Amino acid sequence: MPEMLIREALREAIREEMLANERVILMGEDVGPYGGAYGVSKGLLEEFGPDRIIDTPISELGFVGAGIGAAMAGLRPIVEIMTINFSFLALDQIINSASKIHYMFGGQVSVPVVIRMASGARLSVGAQHSHSIEGWFAHVPGLKVAVPSNPADSKGLLKTAMRDENPVIFIENTASYGMKGEVPEGEYYVPFGKARIARQGKDVTIIGYSGSVIEATKAGELLAQEDIDAEVIDLRTLRPLDKEAILESVKKTGRCVVVEHAWRFGGFGAEIAAIIQEEAFDYLDAPVGRVAGVEVPMPYSMPLEVAALPTGEQVVEAVRALF
Repeated sequence: MPEMLIREALREAIREEMLANERVILMGEDVGPYGGAYGVSKGLLEEFGPDRIIDTPISELGFVGAGIGAAMAGLRPIVEIMTINFSFLALDQIINSASKIHYMFGGQVSVPVVIRMASGARLSVGAQHSHSIEGWFAHVPGLKVAVPSNPADSKGLLKTAMRDENPVIFIENTASYGMKGEVPEGEYYVPFGKARIARQGKDVTIIGYSGSVIEATKAGELLAQEDIDAEVIDLRTLRPLDKEAILESVKKTGRCVVVEHAWRFGGFGAEIAAIIQEEAFDYLDAPVGRVAGVEVPMPYSMPLEVAALPTGEQVVEAVRALF
């Protein structure tokens, strides 16, 4: 299998779907001549032209609404929001329109729009560009939420999203666009609601998603040096959520730590912990551990930014506390 960067895998997915279906368009801030804020759409304007690669004004409420309307009218838009924090400006369109239209119209209207956005820190770009609020969108019925952590899943999940008949929030980790990995050739789809076992283990389950899979995997490697065999689960999608994979792993290991870059209070990790408590309580040998971001707006200072994010060592400490 060829190796490519996450940004290249995403570009390949978009290009393949645009070649396969002339109704697929890409719109958003700097997606045209600039090639996208993170280089994902580089070269697509030259190949597909300005009618299908559309630079928008800096008005998230406006262009996200335009994308939703275009989807209802028969196109299949990919709408790129530069960073997840900017999606706050478009929440009315996303929550009050995109997520509800199919239900409120009795299934007569679909909204096949993919809304892409970058989430997370590690680039020292300040508090208005750096947070991880994937769980906010997962809270909303009518939205699907994909959170890839590697190049293969980035391509496979995005292709699945672009074939979905209703809205998908597709969240890419800001600091991982340059991550390289193997990607299968040809038509390649990753189903929603199917987690990936990133590392097999029998002593403890570590659950992560998006950028936190890096810390979860590092913790698994460190714990192996202490003869603790950790199983690492990459959720891939938050909604639909692969409860079966979570429960099967926890029933096997008896212990679990959930890792996320989001704030701990009210975070998606709490939902996972609740599911385990409700449906696998009798299998637990210790309470579910949680490792999350520090409860502050993300600092601009690089050293403080690093300090605000979870580390593999913190995950190891959380696992040790369960034994």
